[in-house]
Amino acid sequence: MSHDVKALESKYVVQTYRRTPIVLVRGTGVRVFDEDGREYLDLLAGIGVGALGHGHEGLARAIAEQSREMIHCSNLFFHPLQGQVAERLAKLSGLSRAFFCNSGAEAVEACLKFARRYWYTQRNANRTEIVAMEGAFHGRTYGALSVTWDEHYRAPFAPLLPNITWVPMNDAAKLRAAVSERTAAIILEPIQGEGGVRPISQEFANAVNEVKARTGALLIADEVQCGLGRTGYPFYFQKLGLQPDLVSVGKALAAGVPMGAALVKEEIAAALSFGDHGTTFGGNLLACRAALVCLDEISATLMDHVKTVGAHLERQLRALQSKHPAIVDVRGAGLMWGLELNMDAAPVHEAAIRQGVLVNRTAVKVIRLLPPLMITKADLDRALGMLDAAFSEVLAGAGVAN
Repeated sequence: MSHDVKALESKYVVQTYRRTPIVLVRGTGVRVFDEDGREYLDLLAGIGVGALGHGHEGLARAIAEQSREMIHCSNLFFHPLQGQVAERLAKLSGLSRAFFCNSGAEAVEACLKFARRYWYTQRNANRTEIVAMEGAFHGRTYGALSVTWDEHYRAPFAPLLPNITWVPMNDAAKLRAAVSERTAAIILEPIQGEGGVRPISQEFANAVNEVKARTGALLIADEVQCGLGRTGYPFYFQKLGLQPDLVSVGKALAAGVPMGAALVKEEIAAALSFGDHGTTFGGNLLACRAALVCLDEISATLMDHVKTVGAHLERQLRALQSKHPAIVDVRGAGLMWGLELNMDAAPVHEAAIRQGVLVNRTAVKVIRLLPPLMITKADLDRALGMLDAAFSEVLAGAGVAN
């Protein structure tokens, strides 16, 4: 099968992904299986998507039931589920309304549009500047790409949105200098994901609140990766005391069914008019039904579970660092962690897969861990044993002393 899958894709699929050369066919809990029946422990969860793990019975049952009743009816009509999902998100976030879409990048696009629309409504249409963070990743659509830092993502598609000012993350002085009465919005990830699992500092969060109060600039918190319980909090901006006007969510929202949302304060929503934004598939019944299952579990048990197993994971990762000096930093919160190495992380990533654990390489030197939120301490310990073996394999082969 492997050869057939790869051959078919190489002939018919646009080649924009450098795939790991294994074919995954099924999963259960935190385990996935390839075409040959080999088991892997999944510490990536589809890049933070699979909050409930694989083959979740309640989710599968809800999706099956909804598929028989109605999958989609278009946003020209009401259906009974959008309001329920929006209410749960409002209670979790403190932001009063939601616009539903299909992905995190679409949610970022909506937030950028809504921020611009807000100032237009306020008769300040020249307030168009966006302050974004160095190291940020917000998506690959044009607006989201415009506020994504890495030049290799942006350069082939220039010119992008104008009036973007870049600030080094956690540099409060440069933030204060960059934000003015011309700034429409500041956009940031409370924990950068693709940028290497880099949390913003409390000092920087305080500076964001300060410049918001001084200038009136809006704040967009991109919680696509770090939100929805992944850190043990509904949203990481809450731990930092940030006060966003708009929040983008996606990834885990419907536990694998494509869904995103832009969460907005009431005054932002009030600035929008019918027709200002739209989507064909956003907020369809199937995605909403899946989101209700996921949000109910996150709210009921998973955030407390993440706090407990996340603390255990941090201790184990720091023990791993003490054993392998090639690990120069351990960063993250809850079940979102990055191990920064003093070398390219690609060999460790490849060795981990050979050992039987799925992780991710990002920002060149970082191994990223985003396991399902329901993972147990026992499974974490087993997976980290495999990761430990991967480090030993690579570092021994490179002649690096442990």
